[in-house]
Amino acid sequence: QVKLVESGGGSVQVGGSLTLSCKAPVWASSSNCMGWLRQAPGKERRGIAAIYTGTGKTYYADSVKGRFTISHDNAKNTLYLNMNNTKPEDTAIYYCAAAVSGSLTPNSCTYGVDFPFRGQGTQVTVSS
Repeated sequence: QVKLVESGGGSVQVGGSLTLSCKAPVWASSSNCMGWLRQAPGKERRGIAAIYTGTGKTYYADSVKGRFTISHDNAKNTLYLNMNNTKPEDTAIYYCAAAVSGSLTPNSCTYGVDFPFRGQGTQVTVSS
């Protein structure tokens, strides 16, 4: 069982910023594909960003590209999602996710990956 623990969710006004964090086990965050997913009310859960932690290569869905930044701190085994210029449609439960270690290459690590491991989620609400 993989324990991914998200934190940093909350309420933010339109145009504001918020940073989510995800503490992961060493094996899950070392040279592995990790990502952030989100599920808006009444919608399916979708991937929005991914990073291959060994190289730092990142991928973003069009809906967040240019506004959100995914990053990883190898020393802290922590994944981050920096959210800027937030919009009401960013309101969702955000999930940290990880692939099986070694199962993906940097080029196959995209935001569309079906991550087998996910955290419990953290709520983000963007209000005007």
